[in-house]
Amino acid sequence: MTGTDLAERDEMAAHRSAGARVANFLEYGANTRPGEPRVPFYRHSLLVRLTHWLNAGVLLVMLMSGLQIFNAHPALYWGAQSDFAHPLLSFTAFENATGQIVRGVTQIGSWHFDTTGVLGASRMDGELVGRAFPAWATLPGPQWLAMGRVWHFFFAWLFAINGVVFAAYAVLRGHVRDLLPTGRDLRNLPHEIVEHVKLRFPQGEAAQRYNALQKLAYFTVIFILGPLVVLTGLTMSPTMDAAFPFLPWMFGGRQSARTIHFICAFSFVAFFIVHIVMVVLSGTWNNIRAMITGRYDIEERGAHV
Repeated sequence: MTGTDLAERDEMAAHRSAGARVANFLEYGANTRPGEPRVPFYRHSLLVRLTHWLNAGVLLVMLMSGLQIFNAHPALYWGAQSDFAHPLLSFTAFENATGQIVRGVTQIGSWHFDTTGVLGASRMDGELVGRAFPAWATLPGPQWLAMGRVWHFFFAWLFAINGVVFAAYAVLRGHVRDLLPTGRDLRNLPHEIVEHVKLRFPQGEAAQRYNALQKLAYFTVIFILGPLVVLTGLTMSPTMDAAFPFLPWMFGGRQSARTIHFICAFSFVAFFIVHIVMVVLSGTWNNIRAMITGRYDIEERGAHV
């Protein structure tokens, strides 16, 4: 065998090795070894999978329709009344002398940022128009408050019903214990953060239960953010305020409830982004398969299935 043949063989082997590493990363995530024996573990029940995917679609529609509603009055306040002169947050479009929109500005407290093209003013049909959030982020795309409210309120009921079903299941099946962080989890949190930063995720038996970061994130989203976004949404309704006057008192006024509702909505967005990143880094196809079929592959060594 000539030197050229050897070089070609080594190059082909390197390509195969690189391909195996990429395939293994997509299947099982970072810092895992190709060819490691694995066994299936039943990770998610059917109801958990159904409520998960339903929530993914419902929350997307609620976010986009909620931004449509927000665009009708793109400012947030604290208290019972709107203090138009001192909003906590606002998105404003500025015009030139001829009335043409030329700039979008985002205001947070005493700070002002030029966000032209994204927030405050964005292009629609090639023309800069005054909109808090751009057309691609709202449902429907054109400014249409009435339809946005119809979409938002319909899917809010789906979100609430889905949440009640999952909460009842979690309590009856003891799933709450799986998600509730223990004292040991909280003490182990700094170590978990360091391990995640190094892209070292639980394997084997450890992968059969939620780690400290997962427990903290899922418990916060399901049992704190979820109920909070529903209650603040109800507080913004004058009808609900009349029936349950403790709601505006609980949140310090309807405008405070609206601000908390907005913060909760974007907390869901932040959770979704981090969740997707973690799904990719810890094994895209393994995680997606687990949430479709329930089956999650773990390292055979140390596994108890």
